[in-house]
Amino acid sequence: MPDRSSNRDTGAVTDDLASRLNVEVPHSARVWNYWLGGKDNFAPDRAVGDQVKAVFPEIVDAARQTRAFLGRAVTFLAAEQGVRQFLDVGTGLPTVDNTHEVAQRVAPTAKIVYVDNDPLVLSHARALLTSTDEGVTTYIDKDLKDARAVIAEARRTLDFSQPIALMMLGVMGHVESPAEARDVVRGLVAELPSGSFLAMSDGTATSERVIESHRQYNESGAVPYHLRSVEDFTAFFDGLALVEPGIVPIPEWRPADDTKIVVDGYAGVARKP
Repeated sequence: MPDRSSNRDTGAVTDDLASRLNVEVPHSARVWNYWLGGKDNFAPDRAVGDQVKAVFPEIVDAARQTRAFLGRAVTFLAAEQGVRQFLDVGTGLPTVDNTHEVAQRVAPTAKIVYVDNDPLVLSHARALLTSTDEGVTTYIDKDLKDARAVIAEARRTLDFSQPIALMMLGVMGHVESPAEARDVVRGLVAELPSGSFLAMSDGTATSERVIESHRQYNESGAVPYHLRSVEDFTAFFDGLALVEPGIVPIPEWRPADDTKIVVDGYAGVARKP
């Protein structure tokens, strides 16, 4: 299967990413990879992952449920809403059923742009985030806070006259201020055409154990992750038309079966009028 990623000089990209890779400090993408059973992590990541699990074992369920929500949301958007363009911000490390795989399974012509600024994520993206012959998969090395730069790069691949699904799963906790986080999301949504969608999930401060586990995580040296209240998470969708069932705990967004799993995180999908 041919690689439809960016045509930048691969040697220069590899050298630049290698110079930025720090394996001595835990990183959220690698810790998340560890919880999902992946192998793209290092001893500091596993140590922090085990520390958090000791306080809050359900974090593994939360990671898996977030990945499952991605699959359900992308399938809904591609199969039921006819979306053919996806902007996935805060990609994380490739595992299974990534956004492009789910979308192109439904619509081989789908175009997907991934956004991240972690060197390990980007190096894996180059190798693994390939596309169908008919579609496009590429990545952007940008900070999600720089909405203008993200959109400018995304325009090279995506047609901003047609609907785009903005995917932001488990990423906005890296922005400490709720007001700043809302501004980041609104800045990205504002650039999307009418008929586009926002799909989000995030950890929420809905139990003492999850609050304590994230306190310990934030003291580990990793980039901090700030839990939101459900009210703050809901505010991300202001001005948008929520898709049923609205903003609900992650496992309850259009579940594939009747299995009852409780996680401290909420999800939602909404359409831009």
